[in-house]
Amino acid sequence: MHFTSEQRLDDGVLEREFTLGEIPGTLWTPESAAPAPLILMAHNNGLPKGEPRLVARARYSAAHGYAVAAIDAPGCGERPRCAADEQARAELRRAMQAGEPVDEIFESFIGPLVEKAVPEWRTTLDALLALPEIGGPVGYAGWTAVGIGLAVAEPRIAAAGFFAGGYVPRAQREEARQVTIPLLFLLQWDDEGNPRQRALDLFDAFGTKEKTLHANMGGHTGTPWFEKEDGDRFFGRHLK
Repeated sequence: MHFTSEQRLDDGVLEREFTLGEIPGTLWTPESAAPAPLILMAHNNGLPKGEPRLVARARYSAAHGYAVAAIDAPGCGERPRCAADEQARAELRRAMQAGEPVDEIFESFIGPLVEKAVPEWRTTLDALLALPEIGGPVGYAGWTAVGIGLAVAEPRIAAAGFFAGGYVPRAQREEARQVTIPLLFLLQWDDEGNPRQRALDLFDAFGTKEKTLHANMGGHTGTPWFEKEDGDRFFGRHLK
């Protein structure tokens, strides 16, 4: 892991950009000198690690005592895109503008992306846990599809907060029953991009005996601010 820049933010959080092979990432750590528990944070559908909503959540959690890391998924953010990725994105935009079904387009694009992203997150986790300022345990917050894959493959993930707004490929929906860690599931009741019943069915499918559903009124980007506080309390019960 190679750190390429760092800055101390006005809330005391240290923000550092890093590269790990071809993987670009950002690490936020609190002021405390004690090793901090770690939260891996991924934005829905492979949006970049610098997306303002992700950065705001990461800084909030880091200011409250967690180390938080985000990386760009393959073909997303700062990473090069192949012709097939560009074609899939263009077809997705066209279908959405035309009001056509988009599930199969999402499946062809997001499915392979998740398969590539999960091993990269595990490699990143190895490198992060080798840093002296990070002591574990480890939580995951964000994109449900990647979170399911990580929760199934990675025994070091102790708890997870999933955001229902991202597309979950069929393979990860089938894996949901294998998720047995404590889980907080956030659902926007009027999410225009995510069928409500599909999200509820996924919540029902998770295999864990400790799962909580938070459903709030509003559209895709309307998650209330207090959910950041509730998320930190959830991780506080399982990571500290």
